[in-house]
Amino acid sequence: MAVNVRPLHDRILIRRIEEQETVRGGIIIPDTAKEKPQEGEVIAVGTGKKTEEGKILPLDVKVGDRILFGKYSGTDIQIEHEEYLIVREEEILAVLEPAKVGAKK
Repeated sequence: MAVNVRPLHDRILIRRIEEQETVRGGIIIPDTAKEKPQEGEVIAVGTGKKTEEGKILPLDVKVGDRILFGKYSGTDIQIEHEEYLIVREEEILAVLEPAKVGAKK
């Protein structure tokens, strides 16, 4: 059974993106010693933050964006044996955008 999750207000559902493991000098780091990645993909977004006047401010991120978030941000959850993170928009540090081909410096 598939579950659809819709975050409320200014919350965002993220799937962590695992960093590519590169072994240098033949040393393999066990999974238990690795830090959780701070990069993720936006899976779902809420409707936006509500102001005191009742106006809804739309979020700056959208589904499919790759983002960076703080090390201790959000709440870890598990849905159908897959781990996700729910954060508020203010906990997102940056949106990663692909470099433009042929961009002048």
